[in-house]
Amino acid sequence: MLKPLKLVSILLLVIMTFIACDKDFSTIESDIEGEQNFTTNFESYPIITYNKKIDPVQSNNLPSNLLGVYKDFTLDGITTANVVTQVVPTTFDPDFGTDPQLESVLLTIPYYVTTLETDEDGNTTYSIDSLFGTAPIKLSIYQNNYFLRDFDPNEVEETQNYYSNSNQTINFDSHVGELLYEANDFIPSPEEYNIYELDEDGIPVLDDDGEPIIDERIEPSLRIELLNPEESFWENLLFAHQGMPELSNANNFKDFFRGLYFKVENVDNDGSMIMLNFGNSSANITVNYTYESVDDEDLIVRNDAVFKMIFNGNRVNTLENNFNIPLVDGDPVNGDEEVYLKGGEGSMAVIKFFNGDNFDDDDTNDNLFESFKKQYVEVDESTGEFIKSKRLINEVNLVFYVDQEDVQGQEPDRVIVYDLKNNVPVIDYFFDSSTNTSEPLYSKIVHSTILERDGDEPTDPGIRYKIRLTQHINNILLKDSTNVELGLYVSTNVNDLQIAEILNSEDDEITVGSVLSPRGTVLHGGHQNVIEEKRVKLEIFYTEPDN
Repeated sequence: MLKPLKLVSILLLVIMTFIACDKDFSTIESDIEGEQNFTTNFESYPIITYNKKIDPVQSNNLPSNLLGVYKDFTLDGITTANVVTQVVPTTFDPDFGTDPQLESVLLTIPYYVTTLETDEDGNTTYSIDSLFGTAPIKLSIYQNNYFLRDFDPNEVEETQNYYSNSNQTINFDSHVGELLYEANDFIPSPEEYNIYELDEDGIPVLDDDGEPIIDERIEPSLRIELLNPEESFWENLLFAHQGMPELSNANNFKDFFRGLYFKVENVDNDGSMIMLNFGNSSANITVNYTYESVDDEDLIVRNDAVFKMIFNGNRVNTLENNFNIPLVDGDPVNGDEEVYLKGGEGSMAVIKFFNGDNFDDDDTNDNLFESFKKQYVEVDESTGEFIKSKRLINEVNLVFYVDQEDVQGQEPDRVIVYDLKNNVPVIDYFFDSSTNTSEPLYSKIVHSTILERDGDEPTDPGIRYKIRLTQHINNILLKDSTNVELGLYVSTNVNDLQIAEILNSEDDEITVGSVLSPRGTVLHGGHQNVIEEKRVKLEIFYTEPDN
């Protein structure tokens, strides 16, 4: 199941760390300030980084969903994202009235958008967020006949997980019913939809200037009219089952009508991918129909009515990768020359400082970490406990450079660093107060900067990512925190710490923000074959008293 981060434990950890660090910094500062002269300096340290392939990831009940085809130039291939979703009515045991007749069935699923401007007439111009690529795709929507379980039959108290490779294990193509929509050249549009006021004959009502009166404005969405196969599909699904158990509750309905299958295919080996907001209050299937009644003059009239279904229940994103460059595990001893970052069922980078060393039991030779630590603090030789500081750390940065020969401006804007032992972000993430919930791109940018590009356009080549790890390194030096391995992932939303499981792994997990990131990049690693100026490094800025 998707699991929220253990916030209470993390909060306690942050508070305790803050108190401890504050005390230690006070001690260090007093040591430094007691000196007559001091020097600010800089040093960089080599690190080991290697690739780790991410196996199929949990992809059901995500907060958002990807739909479309993404051409990945970095990995020379294509990622295809399909969606299978259940739907439930907003009302049960409906009374459709006498002689109900179908008018239309409209599907609406909002995109994530940014408002650019609104003119004096109320017309709004939008840009679409989380749109990857601009080429058309083939989009088909089918009735889904595969039942998505809520609970695991082998562990009745555990919810059923579905993974990004579900289309390979289930093959939803073998469980399709009627075709409800098809377009061979679908491209998401940033235009808003206007619903006009109509008279009794269905003709738009005009204002004093002769313009149609707008009754409702709908933000850019996947908004289409669904087909009615055999001219009776929806009538048989709904009207013919009035008063029957199938429409009496959510469980019965989800077994009766098992939802929709959104299937995409590339056109000319290219495409586009969009993030859909199924959880938006405007996301629904609206069935418009009329029914008979008798008015006050005993005349038979027809009345307009609607029946709505929303996307509550299980929903699965399948993510199919077809790359010519394979994603494989790298060299944990020497590191890799290049590290690949790819969201979803993709790849991450594992980071080891000081060869992953901690204290050893050898009293004669210091390992790499012990040598580093003795440069900054004096410790008790027998216990390893902190005695006093030798240097005050001002700032620590982990800097990754983009391998610009292998990318074409597709690089993701944000990455996130995780403590792999505890499956939580590093402590610097929580110390960063620059949280921005309305625009996640600009959130936590003190700890982890937005990708620096060679220009102002979002498609300009990326140069580097810089991640601040000052608190993390100070904890290692001052509080004997374990020098744990870190993981570097791409992310579409660094605010979202909800985590998803990885198939057949009891320990590894991934953030939802990484599951929903189709973009990938290639970074220079820490291997000795990488040229010095591009090699990933740990930069430490410090103050040291002059002796």
